[in-house]
Parts: sequence; C-alpha cells; structure tokens
Amino acid sequence: MRLADRHCTFCDLIHGAGEVSICYEDRDAIAFMDVQPVNSGHVLVVSRRHYESLDDIPPETAMHLFRVATKLVPAVTKVANAEGVNIVVNSGSAAGQDEPHYHVHVIPRCAGDGFDIPLPFQASEMPERTRLDAIAVQIMTALRDPAGTLQRASTFDQATPAAAEQRVSGRAVA
Repeated sequence: MRLADRHCTFCDLIHGAGEVSICYEDRDAIAFMDVQPVNSGHVLVVSRRHYESLDDIPPETAMHLFRVATKLVPAVTKVANAEGVNIVVNSGSAAGQDEPHYHVHVIPRCAGDGFDIPLPFQASEMPERTRLDAIAVQIMTALRDPAGTLQRASTFDQATPAAAEQRVSGRAVA
C-alpha cells in the first residue's frame, strides 16, 4: 500500500483525536514523544500542515522542522542522559517512512544501545572517482534544471564524466 493511500495518524494527533505527549509546539510545528522509541526521549518533530515527504514539503517548512529539532537536541540529550543524538528523516517507503506525514526523528543515543544506522554501509563498494564525478555532474545539472526538462540518466552505473558533459552541453564527446 502506498503511503499516500494510508490514513494519517499524525494529522489525527495534531487535531486532538488521540493521546500525544507534546514537548514543543509553535504555529507551524509540533514535537511529541515517539510511542515506539528507539530510546527514552525519542521525539518526532512534525509539521502542523500535512506533507507526505521531502518531495511535498516547502523548503522553508522543512528547514523550520530542522531548526526545531536542533533546538530540542540539548534538552533531549540532558533528559535522556544521552551520549549522542541522531536526527533522521525517512522520506518514502523505500527509505523506511512508515507514516504518510513528513517528520524528523530526534533520537538520543548511548553506546551499546543496539540501534544502528551503519554508515559507511558495509555492503557498498568504493566507486571509481570518474563515477563519482559523473554523478556529481548529473546532480549539478538537475539542480540547474528546476523544471525537469532534461531527461534523467538511465543509470548512474553507466555514467562517465564525458557522457554527463555531453548531456549537459549537447556536444559530441571524442
């Protein structure tokens, strides 16, 4: 089932249709305790307006949620007696988003707590520099093409700097 087809529990909570333990709120955002916390003190920072993912949320609103998250970090760290913190966004089902409402996790961490976001990812291979350069050019090109008029490359694996430059400039590559 697609996230967009699911009922939004967060909208219900924001509108008072359920129990929620609020630790911060302002005109645009609300932060409350996660009912399935990684560790005690795990907070969700949520926009009061419904946006499903990073694709939907206005940049100003996303940045506001991150400002709220960073404001909460010292208090969460102190209350949870944490040694560190993860600030995490899961945008889309493939990224682990399980609620169809964009939100930011503030997760207090302690050594040996059993939670892991394994970076660098052990199964990944270090790509050739030319591949990294080609992907960087594709990203820069996409940033300069906000209307999305350029065709998306079929795969990063086949990209080379020369091919990316050809797509950008329209020039033949020797």
